[in-house]
Amino acid sequence: MADLQDDLHTGTEAGGLGDLSEPLTAQAYPPEPYAPVSDPDDEPLTRAHAVLAAHPVADGYSGLPRALGRLPWYDLELGESGVDTDVPRLREGHVGALLWSLHLPENPENPENPDGDRAVGATLEQLDLVKTVVRAHPEGLRLAYDAGQAIDARNCGRVAVLPGPAGAAAMGDRLGILRSLHALGLRVLTLSGVSWAGEAGLTRFGEEAVREMNRLGVLADLSGASADTVRRTFAVSKAPALCTRSGARALRPHPANLPDDLLVELGAAGGLCMVPLTAEQTGPTVRDVADHLDHVRTVAGPQSVGLSGTYDSGTAHPLELGDPSCYPRLIAELLRRGWDEADVALLTWGNFQRVLRGAAFTARAVQQRREPSTATIAELDG
Repeated sequence: MADLQDDLHTGTEAGGLGDLSEPLTAQAYPPEPYAPVSDPDDEPLTRAHAVLAAHPVADGYSGLPRALGRLPWYDLELGESGVDTDVPRLREGHVGALLWSLHLPENPENPENPDGDRAVGATLEQLDLVKTVVRAHPEGLRLAYDAGQAIDARNCGRVAVLPGPAGAAAMGDRLGILRSLHALGLRVLTLSGVSWAGEAGLTRFGEEAVREMNRLGVLADLSGASADTVRRTFAVSKAPALCTRSGARALRPHPANLPDDLLVELGAAGGLCMVPLTAEQTGPTVRDVADHLDHVRTVAGPQSVGLSGTYDSGTAHPLELGDPSCYPRLIAELLRRGWDEADVALLTWGNFQRVLRGAAFTARAVQQRREPSTATIAELDG
């Protein structure tokens, strides 16, 4: 894990925060060349490639680190058939940024702690693996820790890789470990599966953890969290939260999908619902996924909907959306439904950039008035 020791940093955003009052799209960035589609008569698909060349996809969840751990050898730049994701398919799908999951396998003997006392160490190993994989593929991938670095990577022809989300168990109920994980690159933490963020909502320690995440610039991921945890996080957090894998429960009653009342609250709080491309959560066809995107956009607002491929996470994907190269097919379906380029730009790139910038802006403001918290779970919840 020597790579971790080489990369202790807090991450500063290249290019500054910009004007947060303006809706953020990718229109200011130079478009990338795109390959001709297989059917030149499919006008929506041709348009989809052109739109995505200017406004690439920011994908909210990739299980690639764990998937690569099962392979004896791989080359993501050349192409890798053993996984869903590699650089050629990311480029074909116009993916500009990815959140790489650090989630651990669930421990059925202790569901409150996915990997028992090993959660912290196992997450450190996952962070080290992410850095190792990215450094082994410098022509295709680049680590990024904020919005500016994601833009820089894209402008250099690389796919930006942001570490996270990790499960809340990764911080071992200690805020000092949370700070260490942030220094090593973690940018998203899922608030579920721990005593301080459970069915009853956030405890006093959970609220303190959210405040410390705000101070650091670590985003709260609320996919799979209880309704009480979601609502309390919206109330406590000064930074926008996101759901890295949540569709509309009104369309499909999956526990990780959000009911309409929470979608309304998420939109009011400036959060982001990243709709997963999985058959289980959003349905078996590209039209089903588009239905969820339509619904979330209508209920939460156009600035609160994003995309989450969830590739290499062990889930089945809808027809025509089997790997990241298929994103143009989804965007073509949205264009057929009347989405304009501005709405697609927010969906694919702008909304995720806004949330990253919001987290960085909040961190800078909170650091002016708040020292690192020394509170313990025993003090607050004992």
